[in-house]
Amino acid sequence: QVQLVESGGGLVQAGDSLRLSCAASGYTFNRLAMAWFRQAPGKEREFVAVVARSGDSTKYAESVKGRFTISRDNAKKTAHLQMSSLKPEDTAVYYCAADLNAIYYSTPDYSGAYDAWGQGTQVTVSS
Repeated sequence: QVQLVESGGGLVQAGDSLRLSCAASGYTFNRLAMAWFRQAPGKEREFVAVVARSGDSTKYAESVKGRFTISRDNAKKTAHLQMSSLKPEDTAVYYCAADLNAIYYSTPDYSGAYDAWGQGTQVTVSS
């Protein structure tokens, strides 16, 4: 059973940077595709970014492309989301997710592909 624990959220100002981390346990990490989703108040959960098992295949939502970078450290069983040039519209609860059935280079961008979820970490960007 995969367990995911996010960390790194907080309150920042517009233009600042923040790094989120997701620590995984209970499964062979290099068999997981790892993704980040977010959910703002009153809105549906939306895809943010994914990194494939390969580590070099990634996909981003258009709204974060060029500002966010997703990465993974298989040795530490951790995925990261580096967020730069943050905007107030990035304010949301950010969730880490794992696809246990991922093909090596696959980068699914829909929540139904993911089998395990973290508890979420709040990111608030003030203007």
